[in-house]
Amino acid sequence: MILYLHGFRSSPDSYKARVMLAHMAKLGRSNEIACPDLSPSPALAIRQAEDLLAGHRAEDICIMGSSLGGYYATWLAEKYGCKAILLNPAVKPPRDLESYVGVTTYYHSDRVFEFRAGYVDELRALVVDRITQPERYFLIAATGDEVLDWREMVSHYPGAKQFVIEGSDHGIAEFADYLDMVMAFCDEKS
Repeated sequence: MILYLHGFRSSPDSYKARVMLAHMAKLGRSNEIACPDLSPSPALAIRQAEDLLAGHRAEDICIMGSSLGGYYATWLAEKYGCKAILLNPAVKPPRDLESYVGVTTYYHSDRVFEFRAGYVDELRALVVDRITQPERYFLIAATGDEVLDWREMVSHYPGAKQFVIEGSDHGIAEFADYLDMVMAFCDEKS
């Protein structure tokens, strides 16, 4: 099972989520991927993810997280002992998102939501200072990420499989080019 977790202000309509869903459909594996519309509340977003993981064995799970979804994926991978693919993951969202407290909109719609001050505390509760089994992680980081620092990403996942893209952007515009690599990691047996 692949659980795709989108980032802050994003949704299942994001480019990478749509590419993954279409790719799994093309492979005839649509029933093996879930991509929930995550709550702005980190605690509720984690609960949504955990509900989808229920009943699956750790060795059958690969969590793919983009940006803030990468932060969630890391916490979940540590808790459940499963694999995680991190796409330009947020490494310090309590610091990075504090300035977003207030009302905002999602990127892919006019839908409005409130990012509450208490959500920063919920993010702090999900901090993973060190990953415990680097072999379970695959980091894809772009040096051209205009939102997050790729160097923080690389240093946060020491010993993990890492693919650093020279240039690109936060959304990894050429993500479709990396699907074979992503699927190989997901499908690899531990």
